[in-house]
Amino acid sequence: MAFLDWVLHPTELWAAFWYVMRHAPPDEKTVKLQVSGDMKRCYDFLEMTSRSFAAVIQELNPKLRDAICLFYLILRGLDTIEDDMTIPGAKKRDLLEKFHNFIYEDGWSFKESGPDEKDALLLVEFAVVVSEFKRLPVEFQDIIADITKRMGSGMSKYTRSRVESLDDYNEYCHYVAGLVGHGLSRLFAESGLEDKSVGENLELANSMGLFLQKTNITRDINEDVLDGRCFWPSAIWSKYADNEDTLIARSNREQGIKGLNEMCTNALSHIPDVIEYLSSIHEPTVFKFCAIPQSMAIATIALCYNNGRVLDDNVKIRKGEALKLIAASTNLDSVKCIFYRYLEQIESKNEPSNPMYEQVRKIVDKAKKDIAGSLKGGPPVDFTKEYLLIILLFVAVFAFVYQYNTAGL
Repeated sequence: MAFLDWVLHPTELWAAFWYVMRHAPPDEKTVKLQVSGDMKRCYDFLEMTSRSFAAVIQELNPKLRDAICLFYLILRGLDTIEDDMTIPGAKKRDLLEKFHNFIYEDGWSFKESGPDEKDALLLVEFAVVVSEFKRLPVEFQDIIADITKRMGSGMSKYTRSRVESLDDYNEYCHYVAGLVGHGLSRLFAESGLEDKSVGENLELANSMGLFLQKTNITRDINEDVLDGRCFWPSAIWSKYADNEDTLIARSNREQGIKGLNEMCTNALSHIPDVIEYLSSIHEPTVFKFCAIPQSMAIATIALCYNNGRVLDDNVKIRKGEALKLIAASTNLDSVKCIFYRYLEQIESKNEPSNPMYEQVRKIVDKAKKDIAGSLKGGPPVDFTKEYLLIILLFVAVFAFVYQYNTAGL
């Protein structure tokens, strides 16, 4: 199946080859970054917790690289505590609300994670993160600590509250992802690599985080329900099922897909803000850092839309597709073309029988029109089908020649 994927998507094969040629193995990366001691261990943890984020963080401008690595690890530690279902509620809330203090405490660590927490080792050795965090410029420390405090408080709130209304949904996503957008934007501006306005227009930064988080929540519904939790707002899922288990049940598939499409539609509403935010980012490594996750998100939403498999399993875009997006997300026009093509995919899957049909049509039409109007060459053209036809023709000719020569023998 993997081989067939490469054959059917030749541009992804080239992207994979180019990625392998350009990116060193994890051990070589830390040598090239010229870090050692505790900071080297932090980059090791970065590789362990997220290979995808590790790649783009390590390619950031040196003025930001260490700060964002540590910011990511601190929030990953906080998130690991929030996700751990084995920690009693009161204790978890206490940890979440005090976490912004722990990042200043020499030697602080946490060794009581549940056995299934894959990032537990980060908390066990969290002292190395604390050590390097305290070496950052005070201005960076203040931003990271502020975001950690506000995020921990919000996470604590939702250990006792369910995501019921759409306002709850937006608030929860703000706490766990929008605030990340706030913090990153403030770090970009504080570093001097981006204009001060980037760190001030936090509504757009919030939308960047919400688009990513809503995409993940939409995609992860099967896994979350099986784990005994659900982050889809009941204001949406209750229209299509009596409870969360019924939502993903095959016996309720038609209604479940309608709920899935409404969740996708909610996420798509953030696209104008995402494009506007990216248009304000000018430093190349910062742009790529911001753009790659957004490109992955629109590809994931396109995959999830009207796709019943999402209710059965955790669907993901192809590895080759992801590598192609990484390679292409280097400038604003390229990212606009990426969004345009995935919007076309969503458009092709949008059926009149879908309750969200008109709303999705309007969102997609406007986004495509805005993107096409801003590109010098007009709407982007996708030559993937032509590439595939050439490959199939080559295979057919090769098969004919082989059969002819064999018959001749």
